[in-house]
Amino acid sequence: MKKFNEKTFEGMIFILQKYWSKQGCCILQPIDTEVGAGTSHPMTCLYAIGPEVKNIAYIQLSRRPCDGRYGKHPNRLQQ
Repeated sequence: MKKFNEKTFEGMIFILQKYWSKQGCCILQPIDTEVGAGTSHPMTCLYAIGPEVKNIAYIQLSRRPCDGRYGKHPNRLQQ
């Protein structure tokens, strides 16, 4: 198995994924879409619909939509 450096960003992600996997979590890969919040990951939303308890762990960037906090949008109340 390839050795990794624990002090790098990739090494930290690997350690976190390994830890949560041992805790019984399903490790998901992040998606690159404008979600605004990590809780908008499709699998999180889909698992919330069903009655089963799911343990999910993933690293998700929070890339805001183009009309985010300081964007010009007619439906925003904070303008």
